[in-house]
Amino acid sequence: MRDSQKPDLFDIESLLTEDERQVRDTVGRFVDDRVLPVIGECFEKESFPMDLVPEMAELGLFGPTFEDYGCAGLNNVCYGLIMQELERGDSGVRSFASVQSGLCMYPIHAYGTDEQKQQWLPEMAKGRKIGCFGLTEPDGGSDPGTMKTTAKKDGGDWIINGAKMWITNGSIADIAIVWASTDDGVRGFLVEKGMSGYTTRDIPHKFSLRASITSELFFDNVRVPDSNRLPGAKGLGGPLGCLTQARYGIAWGGIGAAMACYQEALEFCRERVLFGEALINKQHMQIRLAEMLRRITTGQLLSLQLGRLKDAGTMHHTQVSLAKWNNVRVGMDVARDARDILGAGGISIECCPIRHMLNLESVITYEGTETIHQLIVGRELTGVAAF
Repeated sequence: MRDSQKPDLFDIESLLTEDERQVRDTVGRFVDDRVLPVIGECFEKESFPMDLVPEMAELGLFGPTFEDYGCAGLNNVCYGLIMQELERGDSGVRSFASVQSGLCMYPIHAYGTDEQKQQWLPEMAKGRKIGCFGLTEPDGGSDPGTMKTTAKKDGGDWIINGAKMWITNGSIADIAIVWASTDDGVRGFLVEKGMSGYTTRDIPHKFSLRASITSELFFDNVRVPDSNRLPGAKGLGGPLGCLTQARYGIAWGGIGAAMACYQEALEFCRERVLFGEALINKQHMQIRLAEMLRRITTGQLLSLQLGRLKDAGTMHHTQVSLAKWNNVRVGMDVARDARDILGAGGISIECCPIRHMLNLESVITYEGTETIHQLIVGRELTGVAAF
């Protein structure tokens, strides 16, 4: 291991290119210097640190895998490492970047017109325009095929009615990627802030993702021009393709949260003296730390191989489901054990495990619940869809 404090037992460092290490370290410094000093207070006060958005844009963290429209042109492993480091800071910060990149910039880049790309992508890359992704509805999330939000053609426009719920960045977004049922199947639309009949409302009293803005979106006869329709997306393949991008980043993020909790637990065990000696000398504590490292190492290798497959263009969505399922579960298990190791202090916002533990209760649910991903893998194994 290059550093006993860092969970890298299998020398994953040597498997990364110099560019990949540089990206990881640059984002890591940003997290250490700018995110960690403020994120506890943000979590406590239910606020997102918006002042960090320009700095994130300056680092090229929005749409980083695109080679045009002012984006950084990084590979997918770099993107994963960005998500890992951001979630090492907080799931809310990673969620902001993940939604902006994978759920908003991606569909415009993949399914949009040249005019839509030119209008939105450069500004979103600079963090001057914020996006949100409207798929989940009040009456359901795991079965998007039953969505109740509708879009009806009216001359050269579309009239959208319905509601979306649990939408990250909803109330601060300049543009919402909204998926609606039409007479021609599910289609995607760019609904702009200020359009008549489009309103948002933040969801209060959350005990998870408190340092993230989560909103409801309401559409009351919202008139959207056909030029705001995403022409390349038709059917559920459009939104599901976006979810694959988001799930990929979450797979890396779960390991970032686990790394943060492991490191805090390790430092605590070195410093805490119990019955005359440091906890680090106790067999039980060494076994628990070893178990954390086993889980993290497995997740690190899974993420890295997934990134290499994505860069090679051979990644399958079932592989993403397995990685998201495994790695977020790793994050949850490590966070819970670290919280327990820290004892009474573990429930304080001064320590990171309780914050990560609460956040991951949301992360394991959104972009496909753990059960959905298990069933996606099960379908691949058996050929039978048991949803």
